[in-house]
Amino acid sequence: MTDVTRAIAAATTVAASLDLPTDDAVVLHDSNRLALRLTPCDVLARVAPAGHEAGQFEVELAQRLAQVGCPVGLLAPGVEPRVYTCDGFTVTLWTYYEPVTPHVSPADYAKALERLHAGMRMVETPSPRFTDRISQAEEIVADPDLSPELADVDRVFLSSRLRSLRRAIEDRGAAEQLLHGEPHPGNVLSTKNGPLFIDLETCCRGPVEFDLAHVTEAVCEHYPNVDQGLLDECRQLVLAMVAAWRWERGDQLPNGRRFGEELLRSLRAGPPWPTLDTVHRRLDGL
Repeated sequence: MTDVTRAIAAATTVAASLDLPTDDAVVLHDSNRLALRLTPCDVLARVAPAGHEAGQFEVELAQRLAQVGCPVGLLAPGVEPRVYTCDGFTVTLWTYYEPVTPHVSPADYAKALERLHAGMRMVETPSPRFTDRISQAEEIVADPDLSPELADVDRVFLSSRLRSLRRAIEDRGAAEQLLHGEPHPGNVLSTKNGPLFIDLETCCRGPVEFDLAHVTEAVCEHYPNVDQGLLDECRQLVLAMVAAWRWERGDQLPNGRRFGEELLRSLRAGPPWPTLDTVHRRLDGL
């Protein structure tokens, strides 16, 4: 986020208006949204520029998933569960969870994801389809104004790969359901209540293998009844989509351009298709 100071001020203003004592705001994560730990009220605030339309969807979905016992982060207790606005920003307030371990074990991760998927099958809510995410990536790749630094040869390659993978996955006719959309390790908290999933704004409908394409190989090995062929195609798809996002004008991910280059190399190298964490480790080793 480009204006962190104003975003922090917006969050603390909203907290003060709700009588939540806030002497300090610690930045936990900064990308398209800013995640802040407000103290001493110990609330997690997520701040986004106004027009970030997914906020209300996320708040309502989090409530419904919690009601059916899904392992998700809860909204902040004692305040109205809604999207607050202040100074051109939207603010949502969540429970802050102190991490109990640096990482969630693969077995616990897979079990929690399986529970999340089971609960999501019980929730009927209008949601985008995973192919909408493909379309967003295709728009970035197709428009040089949106991805001015993407070389023409890479533009043609990514466009072709996104199109062919969409067709291959849809032709399988696999069962689809509500998914997290991006259940990668950055969106899983290790808490005293077990692993909890956060950042529900990416929820969409699709095959469970689309979610599994965002997690490590070890987690997939503990998840039951995986269609390996479909998982391979979904892994390629995720690599291609994330590559497109890394080349988008204004992308704020640290080392995002280098990550985009490594993703393109991985796609061109062929199988076995790496997971996102594997590509990250390769990047760290360059």
